[in-house]
Amino acid sequence: MATFAVGDVQGCYDALSRLLEAIRFDESEDRLWFVGDLVNRGPQSLETLRFVRGLRDRAVTVLGNHDLHLLAVRDDPSQQRKNDTFEAVLTAPDADDLIEWLARRPLFHRDDALGFVLTHAGIPAIWSLESAAERAHEVEAALRSTGRRALLRSMYGNEPTEWGDDLSGAPRLRTIVNYFTRMRALRGACALDLNFKESARDLPKGARCWFEDYRQHPPELDLVFGHWAALDGRCDVPRIHALDTGCVWGGRLTALRLVDRQRFSVASR
Repeated sequence: MATFAVGDVQGCYDALSRLLEAIRFDESEDRLWFVGDLVNRGPQSLETLRFVRGLRDRAVTVLGNHDLHLLAVRDDPSQQRKNDTFEAVLTAPDADDLIEWLARRPLFHRDDALGFVLTHAGIPAIWSLESAAERAHEVEAALRSTGRRALLRSMYGNEPTEWGDDLSGAPRLRTIVNYFTRMRALRGACALDLNFKESARDLPKGARCWFEDYRQHPPELDLVFGHWAALDGRCDVPRIHALDTGCVWGGRLTALRLVDRQRFSVASR
């Protein structure tokens, strides 16, 4: 039995199928971890959601910013953007089941036996893994309760830019969501620069990659993340693994076999 972590699929179901063929994925034995952003931008969000949901306990997926955006649009269609490509999900006969399944995915997954943690954009070094799990649970609890609508309608925005234990209400949940699903560059102690979306070599003055904060003190467990396609899967900080290689932008879809950290990729078509 092998566990493979898979980068941002974003509706590229054909590429996912070819990747699973390349790694000889055995649905009866192997497991898949998805870094989030199963949907949007690509043409096959519906097929992707149905496939991953159908794997049941053979798959783990954490929520990405595009997944949360789909949930928000389902709740409030006015949030839809002209470049969204998940209309087929919204109009599918099983839309309610798919949306409810997606809303119950975590932001954070930890497996001590394998020695890995999975999130979409990363984990700021100011949080221990225990604290990160607690923060993730706050958002997950809201998504799985009557508080879902309030969260989805207040999660958009770049403020506050920095975590504080005294944050409360909507600003607190928004900040947690932004660290887990939108983080790339940081400033100061740990302030999010959410306007930056380029490659690590193009960082503006005073900004740094979030994972640089782990260079001197690597995390307790290996961290797997996606989200930052401009990295092209490159991160030279020990125990941190970038898996978004820009499949939806014409790049590749990448999987990491956790037991030996071997990578496998297929080109986008």
